[in-house]
Amino acid sequence: MSSPIHHGRVRRSYDTVAEEYRDRIGDELAHKPQDRALLAAVVEQAGDGAPVADLGCGPGHVAGWLAGRGARPVGIDLSPAMVAIARRDHPGVEFREGDLLRLPAADGEFAAAVALYSVIHLTPAELPAAFAETRRVLRPSGLLLVAFHVGSEVRHLTEWWDHAVDVDFHFLEQDTVAGHLTAAGFTVEATLERAPHPREAETRRAYLLARRTG
Repeated sequence: MSSPIHHGRVRRSYDTVAEEYRDRIGDELAHKPQDRALLAAVVEQAGDGAPVADLGCGPGHVAGWLAGRGARPVGIDLSPAMVAIARRDHPGVEFREGDLLRLPAADGEFAAAVALYSVIHLTPAELPAAFAETRRVLRPSGLLLVAFHVGSEVRHLTEWWDHAVDVDFHFLEQDTVAGHLTAAGFTVEATLERAPHPREAETRRAYLLARRTG
């Protein structure tokens, strides 16, 4: 399936669940101490007031959290409905519509970027291009935090919270993601894997913190 069609399915699915997603997921960082610690590390290393991209920002809750810790986040999401909610709920933060393979950002625009569970909607063949595009918009030595579900399966949903959808969730192995990051021009500096929290889907989660080389 070609990328335009595949990404269109993802866009339409997230447009469909956008409001409910915000209601169910919008406060998730309150229950995720590891996520908060890693995000805080990104903000600290990026520097006070530094521009930080939130790639696949959804309803903007992570970007809002980053703004509250002194960063200058820019949220980017494929779903227009998600972007509309993010702009409504976080009026002091900038949000843009965009695809991970064609980011609406200038070369070297960001000091850091976070991609929390957004690369899981890319096909495995798209990961190298996505990481190369992320490297493009980062400054030299810029940080990237990537989070994903661990495994090798693909979960296809046709219904999500009683809404009709058509979306795939690609589980990924740490070594695979690390290899793509290295090939794209990053050095992986830290990894973390954890079990799910009680309010999460029952999947193992992995986080890779990588730095742009050169």
